[in-house]
Amino acid sequence: MMWLFLTTTCLICGTLNAGGFFNLENEVNPEVWMNISEIITYNGYPSEEYEVTTQDGYILSVNRIPHGRRDAKSTGPRPVVYMQHALFADNASWLENYANGSLGFLLADAGYDVWMGNSRGNTWSRRHKTLSASEEEFWAFSFDEMAKYDLPGIIDFIVNKTGQEKLYFVGHSLGTTIGFVAFSTMPELAQRIKMNFALGPVISFKYPTGIFTSFFLLPNSIIKSRMDVYMSHAPTGSSVQNILHIKQLYRSDEFRAYDWGSEATNMHHYNQSRPPLYDLTAMKVPTAIWAGGHDVLVTVQDVARTLLQIRNLRYFKLLPDWNHFDFIWGLDAAQRVYSKIIDLMKAYP
Repeated sequence: MMWLFLTTTCLICGTLNAGGFFNLENEVNPEVWMNISEIITYNGYPSEEYEVTTQDGYILSVNRIPHGRRDAKSTGPRPVVYMQHALFADNASWLENYANGSLGFLLADAGYDVWMGNSRGNTWSRRHKTLSASEEEFWAFSFDEMAKYDLPGIIDFIVNKTGQEKLYFVGHSLGTTIGFVAFSTMPELAQRIKMNFALGPVISFKYPTGIFTSFFLLPNSIIKSRMDVYMSHAPTGSSVQNILHIKQLYRSDEFRAYDWGSEATNMHHYNQSRPPLYDLTAMKVPTAIWAGGHDVLVTVQDVARTLLQIRNLRYFKLLPDWNHFDFIWGLDAAQRVYSKIIDLMKAYP
């Protein structure tokens, strides 16, 4: 069980190469030992860090690159971009490629005010107004709460800080899930989004392949066996409930809120016996989607099911040779994806 969890974690986080071995370079990159503020300043960019307290009391760390390296004297407001990371990741994901190939830095140099958030429960967002991370209640969340509380709280903070009412949203993997849930259920929040950029979207989860299939066939009782301990120390961490929610999407034809396990408990949380459906057809935000043909987590079949539900799809690109993490670590990502993101942002000001 522990082997399966660790292997799955490594695959999700991209730390195993195709042969199944850790890919360690001979030279140690100094950025490995830095926090995100240090990574930003190390590469010559201005860095700001904030704390955002959500409506339900979680204290989230948010980082900002207010401008590029060579335009500190520029005047006037810069268009705002907010980026949401994947499961088992943090906001450093947007800066971990080489400097001229990381989306966060490229956006800053292209004239954007770049904001990057950390989801509740990861290493940088593990505080609460009243709860300790050692308490079980602290970890009673999934991407439902990230969409309902984290994203609106951060966007409200950004709007108040910058004075700009609208911004662009970029998500990777579970970050796209958070965006899709929020924008399809909260029209007032959706109105603040100029365009939604989804990289490796996780909505349909019916056809994952390889080890993911084996993992999600495990009974819930096995997944809960000390998994809270493993998860809290996984790369940046998450909650068991979040994993169980993703598991509930496996082989399902529906995209629903978290199932609490009984009609009575669901009734307590939702005032109905089954978790509510997330209706993506209700989302009006202009959306662009990229998918990888070699993605074993979000397969081409799953992406096809997602595309059918997006009513305002403005752009779609399938990269046949890409996997789930080429979107942030691919050495050709700047040319194949990021340049198009910037072009689309200019087309939808």
